[in-house]
Amino acid sequence: MIVVENPQNNIWNNLLKRPTATVDDIETTVTKIFKDIQQQGDAAVLKYTDIFDGVKISNMLVSSEEIESAKRNVSTELKEAILLAKRNIFRFHDAQKTERIEVETETGVLCWQEKRAIQKIGLYIPGGTAPLFSTVLMLAVPAKIAGCEEIILCSPPNKLGQIADEILYAADLCGVTKIYKVGGIQAIAAMTFGTETIQPVYKIFGPGNQFVTVAKQLATKFGVAIDMPAGPSELLVVADDSAVSKYVAADLLSQAEHGADSQVVLVSTSKKLIDEVMKEIAIQMAQLPRKSIAEKAIKNSKAILFSNNQEALNFINAYAPEHFIICAENDPFFVNGIQNAGSVFIGNYTPESAGDYASGTNHTLPTNGFSKSYSGVNLDSFSKAITFQKITKTGIKNIGKAIEIMAEAEGLQAHKNAVSIRLKDLQS
Repeated sequence: MIVVENPQNNIWNNLLKRPTATVDDIETTVTKIFKDIQQQGDAAVLKYTDIFDGVKISNMLVSSEEIESAKRNVSTELKEAILLAKRNIFRFHDAQKTERIEVETETGVLCWQEKRAIQKIGLYIPGGTAPLFSTVLMLAVPAKIAGCEEIILCSPPNKLGQIADEILYAADLCGVTKIYKVGGIQAIAAMTFGTETIQPVYKIFGPGNQFVTVAKQLATKFGVAIDMPAGPSELLVVADDSAVSKYVAADLLSQAEHGADSQVVLVSTSKKLIDEVMKEIAIQMAQLPRKSIAEKAIKNSKAILFSNNQEALNFINAYAPEHFIICAENDPFFVNGIQNAGSVFIGNYTPESAGDYASGTNHTLPTNGFSKSYSGVNLDSFSKAITFQKITKTGIKNIGKAIEIMAEAEGLQAHKNAVSIRLKDLQS
C-alpha cells in the first residue's frame, strides 16, 4: 500500500486514478462479441461461453430440477441469513414508494406524475471466484416491489456447467422469471439483442468486471438502458485517532479481496493511525483464503495523510468513492460535507460488509468516480415516471395565448395552430 503524505493539489489527478484499463483497451473485443451475438444468436453465446468460461453447454436455461436441487443443497443456516437480508432489503426499498403527484398549475390545467414499472429487466450476477448471490437480493427484491413483469438473470457457469446453488436459491426466492447460464460480455449482448433462447430486455442491472462494464455501456447504443457504469469494487475510509485500527484494516481488506483490480484508499489526519493500520493489514491479510487476490489489490491502493479535515474532505469528494466509511471523531463534518459517494457508513461499528449483505441498503453502486453523477440502485431504478395532463376549456383559455406567442417566436406555426384552432371554436 502506497503511503502519501500531504500531497499537493497538482498531483491529485494521479492519486484519483483507478487501476483499470481504459475503454479503448477493451472496446474492440466487446464490439466484436456484440456483433457476433447480434448475427448468430445462441450459437455465438455458446461459443464464447466455451472460450471464456471453459465449458461446453447445450442448454443455457436453468431447469426447475436444477433449482430444486440447489434449494436442497443450501444449508438451513445460510437460508436463514438470506431470509433476514431479504427482509431488511425489502423494508428499506418498500419504504421508497412514492404516491402520485398532482398539481393544478393553472385553473383548468391539471398535471400529474405516476410511476410505471419497467416491464422487462435483466440482472447480471457475477460468478467467477466469488458468486455474488447477495446481488440477486439487491436487484430482484426492489424489482418485484416495483412490479417488473419479467425478470431474467444471467450468471456465468462453472467448469461443470452449473450456477452456484446459492444464486439459484436466491433467484427462486425473489421471484426471478428465468435464469440463464451465461456470463460476461456474451450475457450483456444476449440481453441486449435477444437470441433464440434469451429474450431481450429494456434495462440491464448488475456489477461486473471491466469487460462487463464496457459491454453495458455499449448496450445503451442499441436502446437498452443500464443501471450505471459499475466496475471493480472500491472503498475509501477516512479515519483519525478515534478509529480502531484493526477495524479499519478489516474494512479495507474486505474490498481488496473482491478482485485484483479493486482499490481501497485510507485517508487520515493521523500518521500514527496509518502506521497502525498498515501493520494490521499485514497481520490480517496473512490469514485470508483470498490472500493472493487481496495482495494485488493492496498494491494498487493508497494511504494518504492530510493536515486537516477540510483538505481530506476535498480529496474525498474529488475521488467520489463507491463505498465511504467514516471513522472520525467529528463524523458530522464528513456526513454533512460529503457530496460524491455511492453509500456511506458511519462509525466504528458500521462495516461496509453490512451494506453488502443485510442492513437493507443496496450494494449496487457507481464506481470509478461515477458517484459524482449517478445514484446507487434504488426502487426508482426499476420504474419510469410518466407525466399526465388534462386541460379543460377554461384551462386552454388561460394558457392558450402564452402558447401561441411562444410557438410563433420559435417559428413553429403548426404548434401555434394547434392552440389557435381550439381557441377560435371556444369564441364562437
